[in-house]
Amino acid sequence: MKSMASPVVGRLAPSPTGAQHVGNARTYLIAWLSARAQGGMVKLRIEDIDSPRVKPGAAAAVLDDLRWLGLDWDGEPVVQTTRWPYYQAALEELKKRDLVYPCTCTRSDIAAAASAPHAGEEIPYPGTCAQRCVADASALHAAGTPWAWRFRVRESPRFTDRFAGPCHIDLKHISGDFVVWKKFAPSGNALPPAVVEQGTPAYQLAVVIDDAAMGVTEVLRGDDLIPSTPRQLLLYRAFGLTPPEFAHIPLVVGPDGRRLAKRHGDTRLAALRAAGVKPERLIGLLAWSCGWLAKPEPISARELLPLFRLASIPPRPFVLTQELLHAIGYPH
Repeated sequence: MKSMASPVVGRLAPSPTGAQHVGNARTYLIAWLSARAQGGMVKLRIEDIDSPRVKPGAAAAVLDDLRWLGLDWDGEPVVQTTRWPYYQAALEELKKRDLVYPCTCTRSDIAAAASAPHAGEEIPYPGTCAQRCVADASALHAAGTPWAWRFRVRESPRFTDRFAGPCHIDLKHISGDFVVWKKFAPSGNALPPAVVEQGTPAYQLAVVIDDAAMGVTEVLRGDDLIPSTPRQLLLYRAFGLTPPEFAHIPLVVGPDGRRLAKRHGDTRLAALRAAGVKPERLIGLLAWSCGWLAKPEPISARELLPLFRLASIPPRPFVLTQELLHAIGYPH
């Protein structure tokens, strides 16, 4: 972990796969406050490698949303689709050390091999292709068979989360060997044909390479990503990199306890802005949800800096209701 003398570098890492909503805003606010309250820097990364799901204009909209919230960043935004050579070099390093293998299994193959139903959960990979080695990819290529590269999981690292505390997740039970490079050939995507032919880096690989290159020392994100952390720690170890500190905070959910979605009404930041909601009123609501204000009242992100306490955030999801949105001036 970082030394006491190291400068704090946090990051905001939105994905332009759709509009940003109130839940995103809460996570961005907390991540920004955590870094700025320590006198640190905030880097911005646009995670746009999931090409089939990236929406036109969504990346520009993300910047508008962050500026509206009063959240700034240091330096130019890093865009993942401009960093392909770094991901490819990382994959080659894993291949040289036989830490990955080519896997031809589809999602349906993995689901069919599951010994029990996993409704809504990640299905652990049963190891069907684990006997393969890197050299087997040549025959697959010659046969025109698509494959993904899977990382061999030999351990499940323990870690201490700055918010959730000590964590130990048995990767063999939740994911097994995980994909670090995806093979696909979708139609109508914006990537060059050569990239489509070669496949794309998976989330776990890309974020480790990017966070290390950007000098990120703390990663604050939603607690739905806790299971990703031990996988990323394995990659940090594989590359000989120092991992950041992790803090995973509860999500924003609807009255039904499920994460925000269209069924809960329009909670897009663009919709709030278009309706005339002042950003200070939304910031005040989010600050109240984190225990920094006694009641929701207008305040700017920068005015929250002396009030920020990670430990004050309740350990349960924040339930966003239409009544709370109406109270800050949102008529929908």
